[in-house]
Amino acid sequence: MPISPKIAWALYDFANSAFATTVMAGFFPVFFKHYWHPGDPAESTFALGMANALSSALIMIFAPWLGAIADQGRLHKVLLLGFTLLGIGATFSLAPLGQGQVLYALVLYGIGLIGFSGANIFYDSLLVEVAHPKEYERVSSLGFALGYLGGGLLFAFNVWMALRPERFGLSLQEQAIRLSFASVAGWWLVFSLPLCFGIRQTPMAKPSVNLMLRGWQQLTQTLSHLRAHRAAFLFLIAYWFYIDGVDTIVRMAVDYGLGIGLAWQDLILALLVVQFIGFPAAVVFGRLGEKIGAKRAILCGLSTYVGVTLFAAGLSSAAEFYALAVLIGLVQGGVQALSRSLYAHLIPKDRAAEFFGFYNMLGKFAAVIGPFLVGTTGLLLQDPRAGILSVLLLFGLGAGLLLKVPAR
Repeated sequence: MPISPKIAWALYDFANSAFATTVMAGFFPVFFKHYWHPGDPAESTFALGMANALSSALIMIFAPWLGAIADQGRLHKVLLLGFTLLGIGATFSLAPLGQGQVLYALVLYGIGLIGFSGANIFYDSLLVEVAHPKEYERVSSLGFALGYLGGGLLFAFNVWMALRPERFGLSLQEQAIRLSFASVAGWWLVFSLPLCFGIRQTPMAKPSVNLMLRGWQQLTQTLSHLRAHRAAFLFLIAYWFYIDGVDTIVRMAVDYGLGIGLAWQDLILALLVVQFIGFPAAVVFGRLGEKIGAKRAILCGLSTYVGVTLFAAGLSSAAEFYALAVLIGLVQGGVQALSRSLYAHLIPKDRAAEFFGFYNMLGKFAAVIGPFLVGTTGLLLQDPRAGILSVLLLFGLGAGLLLKVPAR
């Protein structure tokens, strides 16, 4: 039975969220700090922050140009699958790395992050092809909801392996975490197949030097005419600021918890709480966006994040970290999903990938600033609590600018 293009599209979030949970937010920070880079916690936080920042910077630089190439040649699906395979290969290659191989771990993690983030440029842009504008909030929220479900299911299984390795015939916890990296690669591959076969897109041109030049020409034209899309431009600046806070909390939460002395097992279980609360919460947020408007719903989510940041700076126990996870789970997916759908309303459909290239560029540029601030502030002051408070400024600036963006 043929699968609906909307479901095929949403299932890709089910696939790639395994990287975001098990690798990016969960086991990589733990394994990096305790196995690949044991020693000074501040130094390992700085190294992880820089790896996040540098790989995000590369995507930031090339995202709009890649989006323009995709628009010129209708290569959204081809480029999505190419970056997906890059991310899968790098993630699988993390599994055999030995103790102390810091550089290899950081490089492979960075390549995996480039594959994950690069694929999302073209994944996001396909929203305008698989859904009607009236369905953007609902379909975008479905993608994020399935992402939380898929990432949570595999992450729960991986946590079970890490906490009870003997039940899986493994003698060491280290082996279970290595196997978790390999399982993410397999999960990402298998659940990308519905998008591969369920969404039809006929390329109008093959990748070539001429197409790259045409993509550059289209990009420069869009930059020169960006003033004509004032609402989209203003939204991008607002998004640039507030998504910095969201992404920084996603990427650095476990490292922060380790830095203030919490047990890694509690931090991993708290991430599971975020995933399984995030699944229904993203769907509810989509409905909320339909009723009160995406912009108002996003502002509600950002207000919650301000409270989360203040709460995080003062927490000292695992129970408080679990409470923090509940609050984040309620709003994280909603803010991400409704940001994507609001932006889709503001851009020209025939240049969706290019405009989503700017969207992802600014999102990744924000992820350059946030981890760098948290890592550098924590290193200089030798206090991880000080770094987390810098996120408040970004939420405030983002919300202030978002208030000026038209709802459509």
